[in-house]
Amino acid sequence: MGCIQSIRCKPKSFRDSVIVLEVNTSIDPNPTSIDESSSVVLRYRTPHFRAHARVLVPPVAGKETWTIGWIQACNHMEFYNTYGNKGMSSWELPDLRDGKIQAISDSDGVNYPWYGNTTETCTVVGPTKKDSKFTVSMNDNFYPSVTWGVPVSDSNVPQLSGIRRDQSFTTWLVAINQATSETLVLQTIRWRMRLHIRVDPERPLGHRAALSEPVAQEQPQILGRNEPISSNAMVKPNANDAQVLMWRPKSGDPMVVIPPKY
Repeated sequence: MGCIQSIRCKPKSFRDSVIVLEVNTSIDPNPTSIDESSSVVLRYRTPHFRAHARVLVPPVAGKETWTIGWIQACNHMEFYNTYGNKGMSSWELPDLRDGKIQAISDSDGVNYPWYGNTTETCTVVGPTKKDSKFTVSMNDNFYPSVTWGVPVSDSNVPQLSGIRRDQSFTTWLVAINQATSETLVLQTIRWRMRLHIRVDPERPLGHRAALSEPVAQEQPQILGRNEPISSNAMVKPNANDAQVLMWRPKSGDPMVVIPPKY
């Protein structure tokens, strides 16, 4: 029914009016690439995860400011670098590993809780008279360096024999009221990145490493029902600051090689 002229229509709330017009997400089809140009470290670059959303916000009647964008959390991390019969180094998130938390922020470390603050977010400042239509997008990939030699040794003799990595993430499209902190989850995506690299340290540099699996990653899932944002996904520390590099020898006690940054 239309409005009766003599009765003023109450405008819809932001919660009831914001519309997600389109969401696209994918992981690039190219395999992980391996770089052996350094005699000190092996580098690899995974394909990119990408998420892109078009959002429509009808006119905002009140003096409200809303930011719409992407928030990401890491739910699971296994990242092992094996050095023959010596042991392995492992990047770990201790609280996540020990089950104290279910997720950790993957913010850029500056614009909490957002993944970033360029293409990743858009802010609507009310009151507005027209529809606001915009796009928010993000991408993520891994590009680490792994030492050829045992990380707790002064020797750089190549002993790296394998790399395994398996990480899972939840990525949310979210609207947050800057004054009240009211938070609306508009879309939820889950994705995973896995890799296994075999290394023969006896071979000459440039011919040591080969990608074993997978050549193509599982594609992300857009969930039919949104999941709430974990409280740890909204606050410090982020995964980059919380991660610890451990050395876990075949015999003897594990030791911290690189402590957390926070």
